[in-house]
This record gives sequence, C-alpha cells and structure tokens, in this order.
Amino acid sequence: MTKDPLVVFTPSGKRGRFAPGTPVLTAARQLGVDLDSVCGGRGICSRCQVAPAYGSFPKHGVTVSENALSEWNAVEQRYDDKRGLQAGRRLGCQATIQGDVVIDVPPESQVHRQVVRKRAEARDIVMNPAVRLYYVEVAEPDMHDPSGDLERLRDALATQWDLPRVHIDLPVLKDMQPILRKGGWKVTCAVHLGDAAAPPRIMRLWPGFHEDPIFGLAVDLGSTTIAGHLCNLQTGEVVASSGIMNPQIRFGEDLMSRVSYSMMNTGGADEMTAAVREGMNALFRQVAEEAGIETTDILDAVFVCNPVMHHLFLGIDPFELGQAPFALASSDAMNLMARDLDLTALPPSARVYLLPCIAGHVGADAAAVALSEAPDKSEDLVLVVDVGTNAEILLGNREKVLACSSPTGPAFEGAQISSGQRAAPGAIERVEIDATTKEPRFKVIGSDLWSTEEGFDDVIATTGITGICGSGIIEMVAEMRLAGLVDASGLIGSAAQTGSARCIVEGRTNSYLVWDGSDDGGPRITVTNRDIREIQMAKAALYSGARLLMDKFGVDKVDRVVLAGAFGAHISPKHAMILGMIPDAPLDKVTSAGNAAGTGARIALLNRDARIEIEATVRAIHKVETAIEPRFQEHFVNASAIPNAVEPFPILNSIVTLPDLSFNQQGDESETGGGRRRRRRG
Repeated sequence: MTKDPLVVFTPSGKRGRFAPGTPVLTAARQLGVDLDSVCGGRGICSRCQVAPAYGSFPKHGVTVSENALSEWNAVEQRYDDKRGLQAGRRLGCQATIQGDVVIDVPPESQVHRQVVRKRAEARDIVMNPAVRLYYVEVAEPDMHDPSGDLERLRDALATQWDLPRVHIDLPVLKDMQPILRKGGWKVTCAVHLGDAAAPPRIMRLWPGFHEDPIFGLAVDLGSTTIAGHLCNLQTGEVVASSGIMNPQIRFGEDLMSRVSYSMMNTGGADEMTAAVREGMNALFRQVAEEAGIETTDILDAVFVCNPVMHHLFLGIDPFELGQAPFALASSDAMNLMARDLDLTALPPSARVYLLPCIAGHVGADAAAVALSEAPDKSEDLVLVVDVGTNAEILLGNREKVLACSSPTGPAFEGAQISSGQRAAPGAIERVEIDATTKEPRFKVIGSDLWSTEEGFDDVIATTGITGICGSGIIEMVAEMRLAGLVDASGLIGSAAQTGSARCIVEGRTNSYLVWDGSDDGGPRITVTNRDIREIQMAKAALYSGARLLMDKFGVDKVDRVVLAGAFGAHISPKHAMILGMIPDAPLDKVTSAGNAAGTGARIALLNRDARIEIEATVRAIHKVETAIEPRFQEHFVNASAIPNAVEPFPILNSIVTLPDLSFNQQGDESETGGGRRRRRRG
C-alpha cells in the first residue's frame, strides 16, 4: 500500500503524512505548526507564506522533487502581481501537497514570532497578543431560518476559527449591521481573546478583508514622567514612543506629598485621578500623531506603575498606603476597559491591563522589572535595582526571589541638589577629577567633548553649562572622594586640607567649585556639603534595602547586579560602587537594563501568556517591608559613610585606592553623623 506524502516543517521539526491535495496550511494546523493566517485560507492576507525546499535531506530521511507541491496558481499570481512574493515563497493556503516535502515557515509567517531585543542578555519577546484579527464569511439572513446577525457572526467565528462563546461590546454591536451589509457579509473582526475568567470579545469590525495593522500601548506611569510605547500588535515593532511630565507633580513632587494632599484636601484624590487621566489622553493622542495613525486603531494597553500611582490612576484614594501596614486596595492584576478609566482618546472597548502589585510599596513597575529581567529564571544570584525616587529592589535566582522598596528620595534625579537639574542639554553628566591637581573636567548632555578639549566652548555655545543631573552628581561625589576632596564621613575639606583653591568656605562648611560662569552671565556650579548629605541619604537607603534582602537570603555577596530604570542606564558602575550605592561586585557583572519596567510592559502587551506568568511570579515573590526591619536602620547608618563604615568592599579596593583621611577637626557630630535624618517615603 502506497504511503501518503511525508511533510516536514522547519524550524519546528514537526512532521506527518497527508493525503495528496491537502493544503499546506491545513497540514500545518493539524500538526500544530505555528503558521499565521487572518483570512482563514482564502488567499487574501498572504500571512501563510512558506518556503518549500527541494533536493535530498538525509537528516529528515526524504528527497523532495520539484513537483512535491501543486503548481503556482492564479491566486498566487494575483497576489504576486499586486504585492510581490519573495522568490521561492508559496502561499500555504494555495499550495497543496503532492509528494514528500520539507517546508520552512519563515519568522514573519509565524503567529508566535520572536521580536529580537537589542540587549544580548535579555530574552526575546514571543508574539502572542491578546487582540487578533479574524476574517470571516457570515451566512446571510434567511426568512426560512430566522436568526440574528450577531448569532450568525458568532457561528462563523466558531466554525471558521474555532472561537466559541464570543461576546461583543455594545458600541460594536450598534455598528455591526451596516458593516456586515457593506462588506457583503464578509467582515474582519478584532477579537480580544480573553482568559480563563472572560470569554473572547469582538472589539471592532471592518467590512470585507482588513489588513491594516492594529496597535497597543505599553505605558510606564511614573511619579515624575509618563512614557508610552506604541506597538504594532502583528509585528511587535515599536512604531512610536513619547513621554510627558506627570500632571500630578503640581500636587507634590514625591509620592507621600500626594498621599498627604489627598488626606488634607477633600476630593484631593479625585483631582489627582482626573489630572493623570487627562495627561494619559494627551500622551495617547501625541504618540498616535507621531506614528501617523488614528487612536481608534489602539485596541489594547498595558500599564505599569508604583502602588500610589496605581491607586490614583484607578480612582482609589491612596490613604491606606500612607500609613502602616501600607495596605493595597488590591494587589491583583486588573483587566479593564478604556471607558472605565475615562481614557477618551482610545476606543471605548479598548482593553486595559494593569500588572499586579507586589506589596504596599513595591508596585506593578517592580513586577514589570521582574518580567523583563526574570531573576526567578537566573542560575546565579542577581540583584536588580530599579533606581528612582522610590527604589524597587529584587534579589533572587531559581530558588526564590525577594523584593523590597527603599525611599531614596529625588536626589539621584538632581532634585534637592544645589546645582541639580533634570537630564537636559547643558547638564553635567560625566565627571573626572585629577587626584593631583584636584581640577575637574566634565561632559555635558549635548556634547561628546570633555570640558578640557578644544572646541568644547563652541559645541556648548547654544546650551551653556546649566547644572548637574543625576548621573553627574553621582560621578561628582565619587570623584571627590577618590581625589581626596571628601572624606569617608562625607565632609568636604578646606582649601588648606585638600590643597585646592576650589574648596571654598560657605557658612560652617566647605563647597567645591566645579564651574564659574558668572562672568558671562552663567551659573556658578558648586557641590555643597548639603549636596553630599543628600546623596549619602539616598545611596544609604538604596544600599540598605539591598543589604537587607541579602541578609534574608543568607548571603554576603551577589553574583551580578542589574541597574534598571531610565536613570540606571546612565549610572557608572565604578562610581556607584565608590559611593557604596550597590554591594561589592566585579564591575563587569554590573550591567544596565535600561527602562526594564517599560520593557516588561511591552512583553505583557505582546504576549498574553506573559501576563499569566508574571501573575504567578508575583504570588511567589517574598515581600520584605523595610519599615519594620530593625537591621535596615543599622545598615542605613553604616552605609552613610562613603562607601561604607563596616563593609570591606574588597573588589572595589582592588580597583581603586580611596584616601584614608578625615576633615572633621572639631568632632562636631552634626557635620559627620550621616544616617540620623528621618527617612522619607516617596
């Protein structure tokens, strides 16, 4: 008895025998091969392109003849004339199996294709969005067999796409009948695939076959800025990104200021909710305009945010987050609709997914970092630090993951620093200080030249030198410590003690003059002892949170450190370690993850399975509340020294030599006692 032809699909390696005349698309579906199609095999969408291979394939045990597939047909020719097919490609819905054949499914034809991320250490994103397009042909009304148009549309989705129990949103139902008739009973449906708790739902309809892309938003709602990334839900491509300042800043710069505003002002929480939603709508219109699309084409959105932003975005008063035990109204993931949140820039039926929060001060943004960096899948022990106003810290490996937050304050972002500013052209971002002459040289944002290089003045003529941003102040303080201008306690020496005329007296302490532009009407940029104290407080809080998690894990060192957050991407690992911001580790094991929270949001947007994964991961993370841990304060006091009063930092000491000196001649504890100031949440 003659066997049916053998079909081998690559790269999956799936194989099976099929009767001659079976369409390649049908064979792929029966074998579970990842081959895309929107039109359901009607030769319209071209998503099912495949590349047959001919010749001898000993690995697969087959020899493929030139007539292994049916001849090129009129449908393929029409598509090739209209759009063009790559040489050697066939449409899987048109080519039928005639003999043994090896068929490659190229990445762009795979439903769950990978979107390759630029960083080598990061995982790729497997495409599996929650919203997909389906083309169907609907039975026309029949007086002899009466039924509703919706019921026949649902039947078509069930029989043609195996999508049972599909529901429809009321605004879509209102427009359904004219769309069905305009399309001649052929329509394309955008369907949200739902989950275990919710059935699939039709979100939008187009007459006939619709192949224009649909989009989703990955949104990182921060206390200072809101960033949005517009993604093509069919390719995973980020087509536009934009950001705005969070309008809530006018109610308070840090989180606890906003919690206080809601406590002290009737309707204050509602005011802040309205402000952030208004800002969201402006951002969505802005990013859609940048991409040249209509906001009505944005059908899905994923949000990550800290717990206070989470509550205010949802319209929940954050009162309970301002006091122990810092109880969240809900820590679970949220599946909502745009209309529930007054997101009028989006279609009313657009879906909104909020990642779960981990704890009262460890939010959905930290969950997104966990999704992006996957410490729970790491073989070695990794410390992930999302550096911000309220730093979220994760420590873990395959064994377990711990999490906490630490109130660093806004000093790392240039706030509360005498010459501090946000990262903008003209801000000092890189610093080196000569250990012998004590003279500084620096780079400013907008210039690749050091301040000592020829042409620097010409390059910065339009921006000038305006201040010091967060990465600049970290390098500045670390370089001052390295050059012997600041002692371990954080005290700036006098001109006589340091041998530098740049150390000038200001009140009872000294300051270091970095730049004097006053002759040309510019600023006089100094680092004051109060600036040093602010950085000490911030870095001590950050280190103490990390060290506390290490205590809980039962370790004295970590294998690697990942600095996350947009700000973390610009931090010099060496200078961070000189300050004592992070535990001692090999510098080549300290890496930047960029905006890991935003990346986590994008993963959750493009892969619905990732939502299930992170919900399970968050439930397994052990939460540590720093406010009730006695050792946190002990670590905080020790970490106020630069780099640390008790931790030895052997790896750092093998790289640099920190001067052993003290500028405290009066023994005045008020000048040296870092760590006595009350910690702030926010």
